[in-house]
Amino acid sequence: MTDSATRLGGRTGLYADRVSRTAGGALVLDGVTIAPRPGTLTGLLGPNGSGKSTLLRVLAGVLAPDAGLVTLDGDPLSGVPRRVLARRLAVVEQHADTQVDLTVADVVRLGRIPHRRAWAPATAADEEAVRTALARTGLTDRAHRTWRTLSGGERQRVQIARALAQDPRDLLLDEPTNHLDIQHQLDLLALVSSLDLTCVMALHDLNLAAMYCAHVVVLHEGRVVAAGPVADVLTEQLIRDVYGVRAAVTFPGPDDRPHVRFLGTAPSGS
Repeated sequence: MTDSATRLGGRTGLYADRVSRTAGGALVLDGVTIAPRPGTLTGLLGPNGSGKSTLLRVLAGVLAPDAGLVTLDGDPLSGVPRRVLARRLAVVEQHADTQVDLTVADVVRLGRIPHRRAWAPATAADEEAVRTALARTGLTDRAHRTWRTLSGGERQRVQIARALAQDPRDLLLDEPTNHLDIQHQLDLLALVSSLDLTCVMALHDLNLAAMYCAHVVVLHEGRVVAAGPVADVLTEQLIRDVYGVRAAVTFPGPDDRPHVRFLGTAPSGS
């Protein structure tokens, strides 16, 4: 990939350059540029309908942009072989289901498929990756339970384990804390932020983003309206402009991470 990387500016990792995407005649993404920093957690913020899920699908290669370009290590994503992409990049969707009666361990083993030849049995390395992923997500004691018996939060943790078993370098997560209680939200975000991976995570909770994300990108009506270190981006004015609410942003700890206290809906036109 060296020649392509040089041709496209030597970029490493995922990069979206002025991508746009329409759906049902509506412009969902409008000239979005995003360059996640390697090895860090980038929070993707914005109200419902701002384009977060669509952008993640474009970054994953599930959707093609109508305009603009997504690259991986400088190569157009559309030209990266699917098997290579599957080894490199893992995706955790908001919702996952299966009609097959799989166990938790079976679901996590699906993450190893890109690393095996067709019909080849699991190797010792595959099984070790599965065990490690189960342990890191606190699911070892549930390995033999069936998918159908799990709660929504447990299913989400299984999907995280599957992604970790995939051993990716890039991880895209779409609202992974939606079905989790507070303890498991914190556990999950602590885990993701500790990974030596390039992670992009869509989140609704601004305080969780402030606690765990190194950088954030804020979408509004399909456009990037702010991007940068979380302490610089999450301002009272931005929250008012993007979310339509009044908030007090303070820095109560020694680590310069903001805390958002919501004060109510902002008056229309303010």
